[in-house]
Amino acid sequence: MNNATVLVIDDEIQIRRLLEITLESNQYRVSSAATAREGLRMAASHPPDLVILDLGLPDENGHTVLQKLREWYTRPVLILSAQSSEEDIVKALDNGANDYLVKPFRNGELLARIRSALRSNTNDESSSVLIIGELEIDLSARTVKKNNVAIKLTGTEYKLLSLFVQQEGKVLTHQYVLREVWGPGYISQSQYLRVFIAQLRKKIETDPNRPTYIHTESGVGYRFALQE
Repeated sequence: MNNATVLVIDDEIQIRRLLEITLESNQYRVSSAATAREGLRMAASHPPDLVILDLGLPDENGHTVLQKLREWYTRPVLILSAQSSEEDIVKALDNGANDYLVKPFRNGELLARIRSALRSNTNDESSSVLIIGELEIDLSARTVKKNNVAIKLTGTEYKLLSLFVQQEGKVLTHQYVLREVWGPGYISQSQYLRVFIAQLRKKIETDPNRPTYIHTESGVGYRFALQE
Protein backbone atom coordinates (compact mmCIF):
# COMPACT_ATOMS: atom_id res chain seq x y z
CA MET A 1 0.00 0.00 0.00
CA ASN A 2 3.01 2.35 0.31
CA ASN A 3 3.24 4.72 -2.64
CA ALA A 4 -0.35 3.98 -3.65
CA THR A 5 -1.83 6.67 -5.89
CA VAL A 6 -4.89 8.61 -4.77
CA LEU A 7 -7.02 10.94 -6.91
CA VAL A 8 -8.98 13.57 -4.97
CA ILE A 9 -12.02 15.07 -6.75
CA ASP A 10 -13.27 17.98 -4.64
CA ASP A 11 -14.06 21.60 -5.43
CA GLU A 12 -12.96 22.94 -2.02
CA ILE A 13 -9.35 24.05 -2.26
CA GLN A 14 -8.90 23.83 1.53
CA ILE A 15 -10.01 20.20 1.52
CA ARG A 16 -7.72 19.36 -1.41
CA ARG A 17 -4.74 20.93 0.34
CA LEU A 18 -5.54 19.18 3.62
CA LEU A 19 -5.84 15.82 1.88
CA GLU A 20 -2.63 16.36 -0.08
CA ILE A 21 -0.67 17.16 3.10
CA THR A 22 -2.23 14.28 5.07
CA LEU A 23 -1.81 11.68 2.36
CA GLU A 24 1.64 12.70 1.17
CA SER A 25 2.92 12.63 4.75
CA ASN A 26 1.75 8.99 4.84
CA GLN A 27 3.60 8.04 1.64
CA TYR A 28 0.68 8.26 -0.78
CA ARG A 29 1.06 9.92 -4.17
CA VAL A 30 -1.74 12.42 -4.65
CA SER A 31 -3.30 14.20 -7.60
CA SER A 32 -6.38 16.38 -7.40
CA ALA A 33 -9.19 17.83 -9.49
CA ALA A 34 -11.67 20.61 -8.73
CA THR A 35 -14.41 19.54 -11.15
CA ALA A 36 -16.15 16.36 -12.26
CA ARG A 37 -14.94 16.79 -15.83
CA GLU A 38 -11.32 17.20 -14.79
CA GLY A 39 -11.52 14.32 -12.33
CA LEU A 40 -12.99 11.89 -14.85
CA ARG A 41 -10.34 12.88 -17.39
CA MET A 42 -7.52 12.36 -14.88
CA ALA A 43 -8.93 9.03 -13.71
CA ALA A 44 -9.13 7.78 -17.31
CA SER A 45 -5.66 8.97 -18.35
CA HIS A 46 -3.82 7.80 -15.21
CA PRO A 47 -6.05 5.39 -13.22
CA PRO A 48 -5.25 5.78 -9.50
CA ASP A 49 -5.30 3.06 -6.86
CA LEU A 50 -8.12 4.87 -5.05
CA VAL A 51 -10.46 7.80 -5.70
CA ILE A 52 -11.71 10.19 -3.02
CA LEU A 53 -14.88 11.77 -4.41
CA ASP A 54 -16.99 14.69 -3.18
CA LEU A 55 -20.69 14.64 -4.09
CA GLY A 56 -21.13 18.41 -4.24
CA LEU A 57 -19.19 19.24 -7.39
CA PRO A 58 -19.88 22.46 -9.32
CA ASP A 59 -20.36 21.01 -12.80
CA GLU A 60 -21.96 17.60 -12.20
CA ASN A 61 -23.67 15.66 -9.43
CA GLY A 62 -21.24 13.40 -7.58
CA HIS A 63 -23.63 10.44 -7.81
CA THR A 64 -23.50 10.72 -11.60
CA VAL A 65 -19.70 10.92 -11.51
CA LEU A 66 -19.61 7.75 -9.41
CA GLN A 67 -21.85 5.94 -11.90
CA LYS A 68 -19.60 7.02 -14.78
CA LEU A 69 -16.51 5.84 -12.92
CA ARG A 70 -18.08 2.48 -12.17
CA GLU A 71 -18.67 1.87 -15.88
CA TRP A 72 -14.98 0.94 -16.09
CA TYR A 73 -13.11 1.74 -12.85
CA THR A 74 -12.89 -1.28 -10.51
CA ARG A 75 -10.63 0.06 -7.77
CA PRO A 76 -11.89 1.59 -4.50
CA VAL A 77 -13.92 4.81 -4.40
CA LEU A 78 -14.29 6.62 -1.07
CA ILE A 79 -17.01 9.27 -0.83
CA LEU A 80 -16.02 12.29 1.27
CA SER A 81 -18.95 14.68 1.44
CA ALA A 82 -20.83 17.18 3.57
CA GLN A 83 -24.05 15.48 2.43
CA SER A 84 -24.92 13.32 5.43
CA SER A 85 -28.47 12.11 4.76
CA GLU A 86 -29.12 8.39 4.93
CA GLU A 87 -30.55 8.60 1.40
CA ASP A 88 -27.31 10.01 -0.02
CA ILE A 89 -25.15 7.49 1.81
CA VAL A 90 -27.22 4.47 0.74
CA LYS A 91 -27.45 5.74 -2.84
CA ALA A 92 -23.67 6.16 -3.09
CA LEU A 93 -22.98 2.73 -1.62
CA ASP A 94 -25.54 1.08 -3.89
CA ASN A 95 -23.93 2.84 -6.86
CA GLY A 96 -20.59 1.24 -6.08
CA ALA A 97 -18.80 3.38 -3.49
CA ASN A 98 -16.62 1.36 -1.12
CA ASP A 99 -17.04 3.67 1.83
CA TYR A 100 -18.54 7.01 2.89
CA LEU A 101 -17.16 9.64 5.25
CA VAL A 102 -18.99 12.82 6.22
CA LYS A 103 -17.22 16.18 6.47
CA PRO A 104 -15.78 17.29 8.80
CA PHE A 105 -13.70 14.15 9.20
CA ARG A 106 -10.87 12.89 11.40
CA ASN A 107 -7.57 12.30 9.60
CA GLY A 108 -6.95 9.07 11.49
CA GLU A 109 -10.30 7.61 10.48
CA LEU A 110 -9.80 8.65 6.86
CA LEU A 111 -6.39 6.95 6.73
CA ALA A 112 -7.79 3.79 8.33
CA ARG A 113 -10.62 3.63 5.77
CA ILE A 114 -8.11 4.11 2.92
CA ARG A 115 -5.85 1.35 4.24
CA SER A 116 -8.81 -0.99 4.59
CA ALA A 117 -10.07 -0.29 1.06
CA LEU A 118 -6.64 -0.76 -0.49
CA ARG A 119 -5.97 -3.91 1.50
CA SER A 120 -9.24 -5.42 0.31
CA ASN A 121 -8.50 -4.46 -3.28
CA THR A 122 -5.07 -6.10 -3.25
CA ASN A 123 -6.24 -9.41 -1.80
CA ASP A 124 -5.15 -12.28 -4.01
CA GLU A 125 -8.43 -13.35 -5.59
CA SER A 126 -6.90 -16.68 -6.66
CA SER A 127 -6.40 -17.67 -3.03
CA SER A 128 -9.27 -19.48 -1.35
CA VAL A 129 -7.89 -18.89 2.15
CA LEU A 130 -8.39 -15.47 3.75
CA ILE A 131 -6.67 -14.59 7.03
CA ILE A 132 -8.10 -11.55 8.81
CA GLY A 133 -6.91 -11.00 12.35
CA GLU A 134 -7.60 -14.16 14.36
CA LEU A 135 -9.91 -15.55 11.66
CA GLU A 136 -9.00 -17.99 8.90
CA ILE A 137 -11.68 -18.50 6.27
CA ASP A 138 -11.19 -21.21 3.63
CA LEU A 139 -13.65 -20.33 0.88
CA SER A 140 -12.99 -23.56 -0.99
CA ALA A 141 -13.42 -25.90 1.98
CA ARG A 142 -16.13 -23.65 3.50
CA THR A 143 -14.43 -23.75 6.91
CA VAL A 144 -13.83 -21.03 9.48
CA LYS A 145 -11.27 -21.03 12.28
CA LYS A 146 -10.47 -18.58 15.05
CA ASN A 147 -7.03 -18.93 16.63
CA ASN A 148 -6.80 -22.25 14.75
CA VAL A 149 -9.97 -23.58 16.43
CA ALA A 150 -12.83 -24.52 14.11
CA ILE A 151 -16.03 -22.48 14.36
CA LYS A 152 -19.27 -24.22 13.43
CA LEU A 153 -21.52 -21.99 11.33
CA THR A 154 -24.90 -22.65 9.80
CA GLY A 155 -25.17 -22.40 6.02
CA THR A 156 -26.69 -18.93 6.21
CA GLU A 157 -24.12 -17.71 8.74
CA TYR A 158 -21.30 -18.93 6.50
CA LYS A 159 -22.82 -17.29 3.43
CA LEU A 160 -23.13 -14.03 5.35
CA LEU A 161 -19.54 -14.18 6.62
CA SER A 162 -18.09 -15.05 3.21
CA LEU A 163 -19.95 -12.11 1.67
CA PHE A 164 -18.43 -9.79 4.26
CA VAL A 165 -14.85 -11.04 4.10
CA GLN A 166 -14.72 -10.94 0.32
CA GLN A 167 -15.66 -7.27 0.50
CA GLU A 168 -13.59 -6.36 3.54
CA GLY A 169 -13.67 -2.67 4.33
CA LYS A 170 -16.65 -1.90 2.10
CA VAL A 171 -19.91 -0.71 3.61
CA LEU A 172 -22.67 -3.10 2.53
CA THR A 173 -26.21 -1.77 2.73
CA HIS A 174 -28.99 -3.73 4.41
CA GLN A 175 -30.76 -4.18 1.08
CA TYR A 176 -27.62 -5.45 -0.65
CA VAL A 177 -26.86 -8.05 2.04
CA LEU A 178 -30.45 -9.26 2.18
CA ARG A 179 -30.59 -9.61 -1.60
CA GLU A 180 -27.26 -11.47 -1.80
CA VAL A 181 -27.86 -13.85 1.12
CA TRP A 182 -31.63 -14.40 1.13
CA GLY A 183 -32.73 -13.26 -2.33
CA PRO A 184 -34.57 -10.27 -3.84
CA GLY A 185 -37.83 -11.18 -2.12
CA TYR A 186 -36.31 -10.42 1.29
CA ILE A 187 -34.84 -6.93 0.82
CA SER A 188 -37.38 -5.43 3.24
CA GLN A 189 -36.95 -8.16 5.88
CA SER A 190 -34.30 -6.42 7.98
CA GLN A 191 -35.15 -8.53 11.02
CA TYR A 192 -33.53 -11.53 9.30
CA LEU A 193 -30.30 -9.61 9.04
CA ARG A 194 -30.29 -8.36 12.65
CA VAL A 195 -30.84 -11.87 14.00
CA PHE A 196 -28.08 -13.47 11.93
CA ILE A 197 -25.62 -10.64 12.55
CA ALA A 198 -26.13 -11.14 16.28
CA GLN A 199 -25.63 -14.92 15.94
CA LEU A 200 -22.51 -14.48 13.82
CA ARG A 201 -20.99 -11.97 16.23
CA LYS A 202 -21.47 -14.40 19.12
CA LYS A 203 -19.41 -16.97 17.22
CA ILE A 204 -16.56 -14.88 15.80
CA GLU A 205 -16.26 -11.88 18.13
CA THR A 206 -14.44 -11.97 21.46
CA ASP A 207 -17.00 -9.47 22.79
CA PRO A 208 -20.14 -9.32 20.61
CA ASN A 209 -21.12 -6.01 22.24
CA ARG A 210 -17.82 -4.43 21.16
CA PRO A 211 -17.23 -6.04 17.77
CA THR A 212 -13.77 -6.26 16.26
CA TYR A 213 -14.88 -7.44 12.83
CA ILE A 214 -18.52 -6.65 11.99
CA HIS A 215 -19.20 -2.95 12.46
CA THR A 216 -22.63 -1.33 12.28
CA GLU A 217 -23.01 1.71 10.04
CA SER A 218 -26.09 3.22 11.66
CA GLY A 219 -29.13 3.34 9.40
CA VAL A 220 -27.12 2.11 6.42
CA GLY A 221 -25.68 -1.37 6.83
CA TYR A 222 -22.53 -3.14 7.99
CA ARG A 223 -18.80 -3.03 7.32
CA PHE A 224 -16.42 -5.93 7.88
CA ALA A 225 -13.07 -4.46 8.85
CA LEU A 226 -10.47 -5.51 11.41
CA GLN A 227 -10.39 -2.85 14.12
CA GLU A 228 -7.07 -1.05 13.88
